[in-house]
Amino acid sequence: NEGHKGDSSLFFGLSGTGKTTLSADPKRMLIGDDEHCWSDDGVFNIEGGCYAKCVNLTAESEPDIYNAIRFGSVLENVMYDAKDRAVDYANIGITENTRCSYPIDFIPNAKPLCIGPHPKNIVFLTCDAFGVLPPVAKLTPAQAMYYFISGYTAKVAGTEVGVKEPQATFSACFGEAFLMYHPTRYAEMLAEKLRRHEADAWLVSTGWTGGSYGVGKRMSLSYTRAIIDAIHSGELRNAPTTQLPIFNLSVPSKCSNVPDTVLVPSKAWASQAEYTATLTKLGTMFASNFSKYKDRASADI
Repeated sequence: NEGHKGDSSLFFGLSGTGKTTLSADPKRMLIGDDEHCWSDDGVFNIEGGCYAKCVNLTAESEPDIYNAIRFGSVLENVMYDAKDRAVDYANIGITENTRCSYPIDFIPNAKPLCIGPHPKNIVFLTCDAFGVLPPVAKLTPAQAMYYFISGYTAKVAGTEVGVKEPQATFSACFGEAFLMYHPTRYAEMLAEKLRRHEADAWLVSTGWTGGSYGVGKRMSLSYTRAIIDAIHSGELRNAPTTQLPIFNLSVPSKCSNVPDTVLVPSKAWASQAEYTATLTKLGTMFASNFSKYKDRASADI
């Protein structure tokens, strides 16, 4: 999406991480929901529409998406009243993966032609089911390459067939099945663009806080939106940070409209021993996954 000052942001993430929800920002122009290209002239969308999750959708929580569901859109897997055709978005009798497709111009602030300038912010979205990654961390270009290659998230119940609870998964460059070249090549291309256009890279977790899945709870959408707002305003660029052990991430310790206990994951856990053990477990999984690409990775990565 793009701000009114001409600053665009590019979101990366697998299914269920919040791409559609967070890119549809009432304060910014929507360039596209998925399928984008970043050329020497800027970014552009090649899809022309959106594919939104509908589970528990309300006009209050996601007004732009809710209002885009009208004649011309297509609903999938939803339950509705046969008499008045009112949709029950809380009903997951068929599947939790209820969806809606609609043309991009059904969003009021969609940008004509779906073309934007070079991004000023790159956001890697992840749904951390372990509840140990921070809701936001600022990445160096080298870290951006590492997390781009890792492509970590969780398969979320309702989004993946047969998944009843979140499971950790890694997909290189957030789309391993579609890569033509080795992931490190794409990572180097991304880092070069970050440097050339002086863009900031961020890791944003929309997953669990206060514990792993089954103990903690899903990150509040209002907190995530506040974090994205703070990224766009420049607030987090100079915010005080603390270091996350093992991952060596720079984690902002202050953000408007987000509690400090949420920003620093360990503060939300009842048991620090369990938090450290879980953080170590996830770190080991990252290292194991990255071993597949280590032989062709640069020293920076």
